[in-house]
Amino acid sequence: MNARDQFHVGIVVPSITSAKKELTELFGYVWGEEVSARTRVEFPSGTSEIDLTLVYSATTPRLELVQRVPDTVWEPAIGSGVHHIGFWSDDVAGDAAKLEAARFEFEASGVDPDGNALWSYHRSSSGPRIELVTRLLEPMLEALWAASA
Repeated sequence: MNARDQFHVGIVVPSITSAKKELTELFGYVWGEEVSARTRVEFPSGTSEIDLTLVYSATTPRLELVQRVPDTVWEPAIGSGVHHIGFWSDDVAGDAAKLEAARFEFEASGVDPDGNALWSYHRSSSGPRIELVTRLLEPMLEALWAASA
């Protein structure tokens, strides 16, 4: 894990449409295509399927807006819109173990059909939530961002 691998800041919002409009009007952000998918997610309590909707900015520094999902980890952060800081990872499981050893509690992980982690959330008691995202997703996300630019 390295600071240069930080690539986005995630914000959970009640309405992606409203948040995009506001951030575009205020700061001139341009947005990629909205993505919605039923996603297999592992939580400490077990595995569930969650409907997730998100959009990344094509503009940098990159923002990710995530539609609120009630009663999950995807609730707006109290007192701040920042939900997580996202980092590329060449080894999500290994980097997750390092975070856990540093007392960042595991919250959730998106997994592929073979059970491999595509991303994971970890939270410390005194700092921001960290999202690790497999670098294998980088070409797909870069294509989304390029199509929007």
